[in-house]
Amino acid sequence: MNEYFVDLHIHIGRTFTGKPVKITAAKTLTLTNILQTAKFPKGLDIVGVIDCHSPEVIAEMEQLREKGRLIEMEEGGFRFENEVTLIPGTEMEVLDENCNGPIHLLAYFPGFKQLKEFSRWLSPRVTNLQLSTQRVYEKAVNIQEKVKSLEGLFIPAHVFTPFKSLYGKGVKQSLKEVLDPELIDGVELGLSSNTMMADRIGELHGFTFVSNSDAHSLPKMAREYQKMTLEAPTFSAVKKALHGMDGNSIDENYGLNPFLGKYYRTACAKCFTLKQGDTCANCGSKKFTKGVSERIAELADERTTPPERPPYIHQVPLDFLPGLGAKTKEKLYSHFGSEMNILHRVSEGELKKVVKGGLADLIVKARSGELQLEEGGGGRYGKVAK
Repeated sequence: MNEYFVDLHIHIGRTFTGKPVKITAAKTLTLTNILQTAKFPKGLDIVGVIDCHSPEVIAEMEQLREKGRLIEMEEGGFRFENEVTLIPGTEMEVLDENCNGPIHLLAYFPGFKQLKEFSRWLSPRVTNLQLSTQRVYEKAVNIQEKVKSLEGLFIPAHVFTPFKSLYGKGVKQSLKEVLDPELIDGVELGLSSNTMMADRIGELHGFTFVSNSDAHSLPKMAREYQKMTLEAPTFSAVKKALHGMDGNSIDENYGLNPFLGKYYRTACAKCFTLKQGDTCANCGSKKFTKGVSERIAELADERTTPPERPPYIHQVPLDFLPGLGAKTKEKLYSHFGSEMNILHRVSEGELKKVVKGGLADLIVKARSGELQLEEGGGGRYGKVAK
């Protein structure tokens, strides 16, 4: 058994030929760049790339395999240069007759055979198979059944965000309105919530929580992730960890303090001022984006006792720290090897040898949750108070 850092929600911006996949994602976010960045400077051990249904992404995977850089493993998943594991998947948007609004769903597959079969199955059900997060014209439960028939993993994505999520838009009260709970392998919390908030909803007590970055650029990789203890860095072991089997486990969830999330509080949809009354105090608008904290309060059923869960550690990524620019970040990487080392392992004394004391203090305070934060909402991130 060994420990691994895992981020299971990373988008692809462009294919190796330059064609768009996730249109809103960075052009540098190619599959090969993701795998190389996971290795250095991020220090991730396992990544879930959720646009691998796209035919050109599959072609890039095959090219990497032919060059010997990507090896399909017997226990599922693909090993990149013997240092990073790729778990291929797809993100889908669904709006069937049971949904009140569109929801995003994640599926992951152990190998080429299952991935290609799902891509073929998906093709007549979407408008453009090349692109990310396409509307799938199929019932959500039928998608679940197809994923499970291919030995895949099924996880509802960022379940509380006000747009295109299970609780944000999809259901009035219960996930059973849309999904079969028996076919869910985990629940992705999203950037504006944490374990304590999600466990206010009794029906979630039976599911494993995952915290992933939903990265739309290389620097955003690993802004949320988890530490797992696994028998090996394989698809099979990750599946076992999600279900607590054979000693495989999720040991810690690392995520943004919900205050830093874009949708933590209800805020004006026009100017992002946090809601205090029925009219925005700043611009007079009456249109608000409901916050995750307020939506969870609506859904809360606290009559049952939450299960014992891994600790949820509020992580402040280096990008959020004021005064830490690109040059300083590169300096830290060159001295300490990876972002995981900087955030978790390097001592305060060692940090102060490389960067100014005030910045070293911020990094240490970020580890211990001592930073002062300003709440985000309405589509604008929170921030570290100066």
